[in-house]
Amino acid sequence: MGAMTPAGRLRSIFSGSVGNLVEWYDWYVYAAFSLYFAATFFPEGDLTSQLLSTAAIFAVGFLMRPLGGWLLGRYADRHGRKAALMLSVLMMCTGSLIITFTPGYASIGIAAPILLALARLLQGFSVGGEYGASSTYLSEMATREHRGFWSSFQYVTLVMGHLLALTVLIVLQQVLLTEGQLREWGWRIPFAIGALAAVVALWLRRNMAETESFEHAARAPAGTDAAVQGTLRALMQHPRAVLTVIGLTMGGTLAFYTYTTYMHKFLVNSAGLDRHTAALLNASTLFLFMLMQPVVGALSDRIGRRPLLIAFGVLGTLLTVPILSHLQDVQTAGQAFWLILAALVIVSFYTAINAVVKAELFPVEVRALGVGLPYALTVAVFGGTADYVALWFKRAGIESGFYWYVTACIAVSLLVYLWMPDTRATSRIDQDEGANA
Repeated sequence: MGAMTPAGRLRSIFSGSVGNLVEWYDWYVYAAFSLYFAATFFPEGDLTSQLLSTAAIFAVGFLMRPLGGWLLGRYADRHGRKAALMLSVLMMCTGSLIITFTPGYASIGIAAPILLALARLLQGFSVGGEYGASSTYLSEMATREHRGFWSSFQYVTLVMGHLLALTVLIVLQQVLLTEGQLREWGWRIPFAIGALAAVVALWLRRNMAETESFEHAARAPAGTDAAVQGTLRALMQHPRAVLTVIGLTMGGTLAFYTYTTYMHKFLVNSAGLDRHTAALLNASTLFLFMLMQPVVGALSDRIGRRPLLIAFGVLGTLLTVPILSHLQDVQTAGQAFWLILAALVIVSFYTAINAVVKAELFPVEVRALGVGLPYALTVAVFGGTADYVALWFKRAGIESGFYWYVTACIAVSLLVYLWMPDTRATSRIDQDEGANA
């Protein structure tokens, strides 16, 4: 393939990003609507107990993300980023369809939560592979001078998926359905929307170009050991990069899920705000957070990745406990808005650039696996359990313990940021492209 034109590059980035948006919309719809369908699948107990059950299923979905990161990462490194991205969105579509049509506990008993868990396992597999393949695709497709900017759209679309899920929630809440209708059957609508949108994303991804980095690797000279491409054996030849991904992700993913997916529940269940206000606060702050991503990504192209990661680590370590403590006791929606926004500004120093940093750590033959697997393992342990751990601390009567837990994880990541090199200067993507020039 010849050099890609700017227009062709932009079309491919757009197609990859739209597919990523649909994937994350489908993933976040579960969290956005859990307040409404919790009683359908788990009818016993009070609200906190029902939310704990749905949070446990949410966490179970994360357990499949490492498997998806491994198998789809291997697939992307051996058969192409495009092929892996098409497969991941197809699996997400299937999971959404299962949730859309699964009857409640009153109709089929224990089979209802079992089918819900199976659907989330499939979606977890999908999104686990999506992250590594998508991050790698956007980082390889972008030019060196603007790699931080373009790769930031991985989180723009991730956040947009969450935002669209909340927008659907707000429209259904305040315009189309009553509270009773939402609880009875209306919560199924967003899952059906997600399944249909996934079909559109699949069509768009069919027309994406493969990255030049992968195509160069696929045309490797005779004698190159292609059998190890995308394998765990090949990944283990880069232990420092693997450990760096785990360490830099730990605090960032926990902070992200605390202020996004858990925040809606926190505002209702701990701060005492009504559900409509909580949804509006979550949506408005996420919209501004989404707009921050390309700004921070572009800044990393000018000053480097490491200073921004360090800024997140320092500010997150110092301010997490004060922000969450004040949020718990807010008196007005305005106070909550500014506190959440301040937290998300801090988190953006991680989210906007974490994908490109990880991609720049690994060579092309193991890049998707290297980005996807250690990240997915870390997210499964820390991000996927954020809701459950927070609710556990609350039920135990020591809610502030969760604030200190988040702080400690960010502090560990800060140590990694201080120790790691600036990947903008040491990028393996640039080294691969230089070797293939």
